[in-house]
Amino acid sequence: MFSKSIFSPAALLALCSSVTALSIPAQLQLADTAVDRYQILPKNEDFVFDFNTAPFPMANRQTFPALVGTNIAMAITAIEACSMASLHIHPRSAEILVVLQGRVLTEMIPEGGVLDTTDPDNVKPRVIRNELTANQTTIFPQGSFHAQMNPDCTPAFAVAAFSSEDPGAALVLPQAFEQPDEFVLNSFGGALSAKDLARFRAAVPQTPFFDVKACRKRCGL
Repeated sequence: MFSKSIFSPAALLALCSSVTALSIPAQLQLADTAVDRYQILPKNEDFVFDFNTAPFPMANRQTFPALVGTNIAMAITAIEACSMASLHIHPRSAEILVVLQGRVLTEMIPEGGVLDTTDPDNVKPRVIRNELTANQTTIFPQGSFHAQMNPDCTPAFAVAAFSSEDPGAALVLPQAFEQPDEFVLNSFGGALSAKDLARFRAAVPQTPFFDVKACRKRCGL
């Protein structure tokens, strides 16, 4: 038999308070039906995301709750002159990148087993490289390593769409070097010393975008 205390006014009030304290995305996730979600988003403007005023130009389930249940997200990216997006992955999403202005070099390494066999004597993991200009697009499958670079002296602009409302991102090198020394040193086959490792850790950019020094020098930036 259930205790009467479970149904006391205080308990019910606490339950209601805990529900209303949930974030909007959490409330949408817990809604019984898709129809019920519209009651949680009562304003027309709840269905608009303004990239002009957003602190970060990424529309995902956290920044744009109307995306909950849609399995989509979108970002507008300004790749500054002579800058590069760090090698990264999206653990929960594929990405399609469309260049709107400028030139963007892209590299993508698919999963293990995808090989470059153009030279039978030197079979190696395949790296897919492309140069995109305005109105051209490429894809990065879910979990693939990829990076983008603007090799020119003026900014480039692109739109990225994702197949998840919460695509996530992980920077490959910074996170790889966060492993204990023993793991990193052994992963390099003993080619690095502890001193080398400390120097590499200090040199690896920790930000999603960073400058390409040779390009900046060429452009006088």
